[in-house]
Amino acid sequence: MFEQDVKYLKFKTYLNAYCPHCRNTFNVEKKDEKLLIYKAKYHGQEIELKLSPYLDVFDVESSVPIGENDNIDDLLCPRCKKSLISEVTKCGQCGSPVAEMIIAVYSKLIPFFICTRHKCEWHGLTKADENKIKLKIPRQEMPEQDQKLRGANYLEVPYGYTSELADFEAGRCLQCKNPKCVDGCPVNIDIPAFIQCIRDNKYDESAKKIKERNILPAICGRVCPQESQCEALCILGLRDKPVAIGNLERFVADFERKMDLVKAPSIKTRINKKIAIVGSGPAGLTVAADLQQLGYQCTIFEALHETGGVLVYGIPEFRLPKSIVHFEIDYLKKLGVRFELNHVIGRTITIDELLEHFSSVFIGVGAGLPTFMNIEGESLGNVFSSNEYLTRMNLMKAYKFPEYDTPKPRGTKVVVVGGGNVAMDSARTAIRTGATEVTIVYRRSRQELPARHEEVRHAEEEGVKFMLLTNPVKYLGTDQNMVKGMECIRMKLGEPDASGRRRPVAIENSNFTLNTDLVVVAIGTGPNPIIFQTTPDLRRNKWGYLEVNPDTMETSKEFVYAGGDIVTGSATVILAMGAGRIAANAIHKKLSEMA
Repeated sequence: MFEQDVKYLKFKTYLNAYCPHCRNTFNVEKKDEKLLIYKAKYHGQEIELKLSPYLDVFDVESSVPIGENDNIDDLLCPRCKKSLISEVTKCGQCGSPVAEMIIAVYSKLIPFFICTRHKCEWHGLTKADENKIKLKIPRQEMPEQDQKLRGANYLEVPYGYTSELADFEAGRCLQCKNPKCVDGCPVNIDIPAFIQCIRDNKYDESAKKIKERNILPAICGRVCPQESQCEALCILGLRDKPVAIGNLERFVADFERKMDLVKAPSIKTRINKKIAIVGSGPAGLTVAADLQQLGYQCTIFEALHETGGVLVYGIPEFRLPKSIVHFEIDYLKKLGVRFELNHVIGRTITIDELLEHFSSVFIGVGAGLPTFMNIEGESLGNVFSSNEYLTRMNLMKAYKFPEYDTPKPRGTKVVVVGGGNVAMDSARTAIRTGATEVTIVYRRSRQELPARHEEVRHAEEEGVKFMLLTNPVKYLGTDQNMVKGMECIRMKLGEPDASGRRRPVAIENSNFTLNTDLVVVAIGTGPNPIIFQTTPDLRRNKWGYLEVNPDTMETSKEFVYAGGDIVTGSATVILAMGAGRIAANAIHKKLSEMA
């Protein structure tokens, strides 16, 4: 029977098949990960037939070649030698004779049939019986780099699925008639359809199905929090772990790229209108891709010397290799999207000046203004914002020093303040710089950590320590004004605040000192004020972010749209892409109506 806590790859039998006559099992464990189900006769010769224990890949293998139109003469039980051929049931696919056996699932015996014709996949199970079996297939975990080795390199930690693991995981999908997972996806990918393509071994078609709604699947498959979006609504998750949608998305995107199957579509319609996009992060890239393919000429203005926005400067190499980001951007260049680097909109050129030359402007600059706690000692040396720390390491390639002339911000005892994904990225980066001790200080408990569970697990595996229910109140410095310690206070959780999380409350007289020679403050970001200084008629909310019409993403300034973190505050890649898609559709609709 099935075992939930042991993977199939450990050669455990998940499906038992029995003879309908003598009730003896056909199953024999093999090192090649197949199960010897029965012996058969083929033109008078006894042969071995093997049957996979996984429902959606019931592929028959034999020790002799069977032609496309050949039928197996007979199938015999290896114990009682009786024929397994059913006299009353025929293959529902081709009408050929079928062999009958009994399979056991959930302690229930279910009739199972296999066609004797080569390549026929009919098995005679009802949909309900199929789903009962699928519920017993464990989620396939992604292989990862050894935790003892990865702390000393910047190679990507998860290796990704093999085709076999992807096939097994895709087969867990129940193919719901009303797929809730699609509702959980901000860009509404047809998730059952792309998973079905994987089950059919049509990996390229699967990638293209995703790209109908998401132009960055290799990126989203790596960094998006599927566990709180599409996977959170997976029906399978009510009984067991949900289908690993993100892992499957990454697999097909990587397959398409590695097999050189990515082809830029030819754009047949040309519209004589130009669109300016400010920022080359996920929101801006999505707007550019959608409108360029509709026939507009899109130009992306990027403030930095390299494209990609937060994907490049904010996410470490070991979580999102820069080569993947560059590949996706090269795809946009093949579509005809233009990129203007080193253009700080609001300084180099203003929004109003862009509107003199472009039909519409999309603002996707993110929220890149560092946030500090405004406590004593923040101006000491070696107290970094997470923005500066990660930008130095990622965009400026400090992790490749001395190949790149950017010295690493290096500390022996590093403290990271915050509990989100950026805090985990900073702490795991510090481990790789050679720090002997890295500690995350967070004012709430582990349950309230906003970072992805996977990122927290990776951090712990790599040696990062967690000091929870703790908050800094002051930084201590040396005579040379370099940080040497941090005064902290213990916290307890009170009543829930506006976010729904319990509010941390300081415990009186619980202060203590934590030694550190490098601090990274990762407590969030805010909107950069540069654009607003030269475009004061852009309406903002009380937090300083842009106000938009949520149905169109249009700002208070006509023909100017916005999306991503500059509207929502720090959020996810896929949410920014969803906003970009809404804006692209609204821009096209408005400009088309004016034509």
